[in-house]
Amino acid sequence: MKNAVIITGASSGTGYTIAEKFASEGYTVILTSRSQADADAAAEKIRQKFHVDAKGYQLCGKAGSDVYEMFSEIEGMAVKLKAVVLNAANLGMNMPCLTADVDSFREVLETNLCWNFLIAQQAALQMKNEGGAIVFIGSNTCRRAIKNRSAYIASKGGVLSLSKALAVELGEYHIRVNTVIAGSIKTRRWDLLDEKGKEEKKKRVPIRDIADFEDIANAAWFLCSELSGNVTGAEIVVDGGADAQLFPGS
Repeated sequence: MKNAVIITGASSGTGYTIAEKFASEGYTVILTSRSQADADAAAEKIRQKFHVDAKGYQLCGKAGSDVYEMFSEIEGMAVKLKAVVLNAANLGMNMPCLTADVDSFREVLETNLCWNFLIAQQAALQMKNEGGAIVFIGSNTCRRAIKNRSAYIASKGGVLSLSKALAVELGEYHIRVNTVIAGSIKTRRWDLLDEKGKEEKKKRVPIRDIADFEDIANAAWFLCSELSGNVTGAEIVVDGGADAQLFPGS
């Protein structure tokens, strides 16, 4: 029976690169997206490139029924669920605290905290007899805040605390729970910057560069693999040293 991984928000970017990393290690890849078409397309690319089984699911991040349905299907597959990487997030962009409405604030928390808790819970129920690993993708903004994203920052702080709580509760089942705390990543927003903008952003980071998708994927793989067999309730910061400095560029 092959090992399987679930990766949320994996039709592109960081999530897709995490999916590629696990596929390269022979895992059956189960990936999610807000769009079924995007999830199917990403799964097909994984199958073609790595010759492993891959399946895509549409999860909306609001209703719980789609999560239960996905896990019910996985339970019927000839796989052993060994890893979950919770990458999907509501980014909560442009939400100044003085004008943000509480419903929008709540929606960010429901997606990033409540929804991720539900997936972690359902995964743990399938893992509890043979163990496994759950990894949350967090953000260094939970410790060093930026403006106009209070809901996102609060949710990522909650994610870090949640991962520790789950690590304590699930340890007896040999389920390890950890967090990758990511800083800036070379996403589409990075691609929109001109060369001067990119250089300015790099200068703010001690290592003078921000993370590639592969940096996050490698950290997630480490925390899910036997390389970190005694690591739980911990976090790996992948931000080029930004979290360690007092002032950007200092």
